[in-house]
Amino acid sequence: MKKILILGLFLLPVLTYAQQQIKGTVSDASGQPLDAATISLNLQTKNVSNALADTGKFTLTYSTAGLYQMTATLVGYKPVIRMVQLPKDSLKIIMPADSRQLGVVTISASKPVIQRSVDRVTFNVENSIVASGGTAWDALSKAPGVQTNPDNSLTENRKSVQVYMDGKPLNISGDDLANYLQGMPSDLISKIEVFSNPPSNFDAEGGSVINIITKKAKAQGLNMTVNGAFTQGAYGTGTASTTFNYRKDKLNIYGSYGFTDRKFGREQDDYVTYATPGNNSYWNSPGYNIFHSETNNYRLGADYQLTDNQILGVLVTGMNRTGSIITNTPTTVTGNNHALDSTLMTSGSTHSRSYRYDYNLNYNLKIDTSGKSLNVDLDYSPYQYAPNQYVNNLTFLPDGSLASDPYHIFTPTIQNINIYSGKIDYNYKLGKLWTLSSGLKYSSIQSRNDFDFYNVAGAQPELITANSDHFDYTENTAAAYTTISGTIGQWTLEGGLRGELTHTRGFSETLDSLNTRQYFKLFPTLFAVYKIDDDNALQFTYSYRVDRPNYAYLNPARHYATPYNYLQGNPDLQPSFTQDIELGYTFKKDYTITAYYTATHDMFSNITVQDNVHDLFYDTFENLGLSVNTGLRLSAPFNPTSWWEMSTTIEGYYQREASNYLQGSYDYHKFAYDGTTTQSFTISKKLGLKAEITGRYDSPGIQGIFKSSQNSEVDAGIKATVLHGQGTIKLAAGDIFYGEPYHISVNYLNQNNGFYQTNDTRTGTLSFSYRFGKNVAASRKRSTADEEESKRSQ
Repeated sequence: MKKILILGLFLLPVLTYAQQQIKGTVSDASGQPLDAATISLNLQTKNVSNALADTGKFTLTYSTAGLYQMTATLVGYKPVIRMVQLPKDSLKIIMPADSRQLGVVTISASKPVIQRSVDRVTFNVENSIVASGGTAWDALSKAPGVQTNPDNSLTENRKSVQVYMDGKPLNISGDDLANYLQGMPSDLISKIEVFSNPPSNFDAEGGSVINIITKKAKAQGLNMTVNGAFTQGAYGTGTASTTFNYRKDKLNIYGSYGFTDRKFGREQDDYVTYATPGNNSYWNSPGYNIFHSETNNYRLGADYQLTDNQILGVLVTGMNRTGSIITNTPTTVTGNNHALDSTLMTSGSTHSRSYRYDYNLNYNLKIDTSGKSLNVDLDYSPYQYAPNQYVNNLTFLPDGSLASDPYHIFTPTIQNINIYSGKIDYNYKLGKLWTLSSGLKYSSIQSRNDFDFYNVAGAQPELITANSDHFDYTENTAAAYTTISGTIGQWTLEGGLRGELTHTRGFSETLDSLNTRQYFKLFPTLFAVYKIDDDNALQFTYSYRVDRPNYAYLNPARHYATPYNYLQGNPDLQPSFTQDIELGYTFKKDYTITAYYTATHDMFSNITVQDNVHDLFYDTFENLGLSVNTGLRLSAPFNPTSWWEMSTTIEGYYQREASNYLQGSYDYHKFAYDGTTTQSFTISKKLGLKAEITGRYDSPGIQGIFKSSQNSEVDAGIKATVLHGQGTIKLAAGDIFYGEPYHISVNYLNQNNGFYQTNDTRTGTLSFSYRFGKNVAASRKRSTADEEESKRSQ
């Protein structure tokens, strides 16, 4: 099959008609070359070729001799339409000025920061002032409905998330994903799409899907943008990036580079109350951690238009990162009557390096003008993360003497992940009403984690094999999927079905433990819109999805923070499954009220376990049971004046968390609410001066055994256009009122623990962006093979 596919990719260009070219020039009445004029060539009613004039020159392609219609358009000039007999040596077009054009015309078509449609919410990062100059992780925290959590996980309206970039899954999560996105400048991002109920062409994994779309210019010639920013909190963070695009006739070369030097602090006050008959002890650990990383992100791609209907593309992306974490955690242990029992002084340092590369080969064939097309993607992605951690602990009695021998350990770790995937998509029409998209995908994920535990308290490091581990994990998934969409009367419908066969294998060498699992599941989706009239519509959506544990959650190796506190994975962890139902009403295509019900079965979560007998505390992962959210969400844009735009979402929801756990069970219920608002102000159109304020509030809530406090954030910024419209300067303030600190607690059976966390979120950011080349997007409102290619890269 693989050989046939590769052979077909090379034979298809040969089997198409030989292409011929016609070159030409376009100028005004005085003979001055016109840049960015749109030239199109049509045979009868079929569009054959399109070009964008570069300094007055253009090239069109065609297959057969005949009489063609040639059209030239450009803002400020009258359209030129003429019939031409091809073949022909050359074309010369003279465009007369439009007498209705008064002076210089400036076209500005700025998208709103937040856009909502039936299946997604789009956060236009490039138009947001407060999201500029930071990192991709920072930008995600400002996207509607998205939460960046203290354990470096991402959720969307309390559902798990699978993150894509330019339409391709990243296949990393937790700390790996956070490190990757925290090293990527937000100025490389065009927009973030949030799919609460993803369609079937996305993998079934994740309750929601977030698709990060990077910037890519579409103009002819060489275009480049450079960005730089500095953010000051407790520490400073700098970002620098550039994107470029060179488009000439059939060839398009594009790329980007970003560098992030990020440093921030985190206060975390942990507490545990150990209770046994006749004896209680209270452990309080007010720690402070400093995180520092330097990350290089880069991308280089090329697309070549083999014919008018065929495009071959290659794309290479990469990330190299070095990082360090310095921890300092004093712990006081008090007993009955609050008498001091002992004091622990724990310090640690972790130095890490990581890389990730992605290699993509894409072939796209536009079969006919009815929308029939074929798309093939082959991908390979290697990833490595290698942290080396030192932990040092001294325990003192109240008189200042040592209570035990010094505790000094060294734990070098190396994780290698290789991801192979291939997929083929076929889009076609079924009659006049229905559009279908079908596809096949196969992915193979191979992960190996080598963890060594050394006691370095003596003269020579001593390998402790009982505490070391080597863990292998593979996950192979074969998928077939189909989506059908169409409009019948007042109904707009889209239904999808995805089937996935998954086989997983996890093996721990130290534990000599093998865990395998194979399962086949069907994942249906449905979107239905009933248009009552031009101003009123009803929507219904349904999805069924899976959430698989990431590799770190499965690894049974113990990572110690102190001699009495460690993190350990669970190789027996199982996937969870989520059903999501939404019923909505939309007024005037903008104002939406949505009732929703989300139920996750076998939900897995990190949990804390305290051993009250031995005064041990550890974090691990378990399948807990049922998690339900039922709520009502209202989304509305407002335009109080011509210079004031507002997008607001508020929701109230009822939470239920129920499970058997430890020696008992729980069934928690809670009503919670939250809200977000984004407000944009046009201060001066002439100066390009705009301001933006965003606000978010989350009430106290629950997840599994955890109870969380409220938190909030208010950001503000202002931007101005400079250097004749080619440059933009922005100044933003983040978390102005310092509402981000929060409290997580557990009070269940004999488990009483929690933490207070304060992150370095109150910041000020100054950023600058400068654009080289042409800005001609306003004159290119057409659908061409080039646009199909550019969509592939988004």
